[in-house]
This record gives sequence, C-alpha cells and structure tokens, in this order.
Amino acid sequence: MPRKSTIKLRCPICKKATKATDPDFPFCSDHCRQIDLGKWASGGYVISSPVTDAEEAVRQDIPDEDGD
Repeated sequence: MPRKSTIKLRCPICKKATKATDPDFPFCSDHCRQIDLGKWASGGYVISSPVTDAEEAVRQDIPDEDGD
C-alpha cells in the first residue's frame, strides 16, 4: 500500500510545526503573527519593483513616426 505524502507546515517566523487547522495559521501563535505584522509595518519586508512586459520595452525602443 503506498504511503500518503504529508506536507510539513512550519511557522514562517520560528519554524515551529503548525497545522492548517490552527487558528493562527500559517503562524504557530499570535506572538509570531504580531512579529510578522511588525516586519511589514517597519519596512522589513518589501515587494520588488514591477517587472516590465517585454512587449512594452520593445515599444519604448521604437522611435515615434513623427521623428521625435
């Protein structure tokens, strides 16, 4: 009989095992949830700059038809 694969879920802050059914999921506790919120609020986490579309970059390289 094949063994079921289980995904081990870990708190992103302290790496402690957690369950998807826990009330603070994906965190193990409210304390870790507050730490994560503080990192977002203080700028500890940043979202990278937007990636430009390759087609948009090509359009920017083509000069205007009126010679500008």
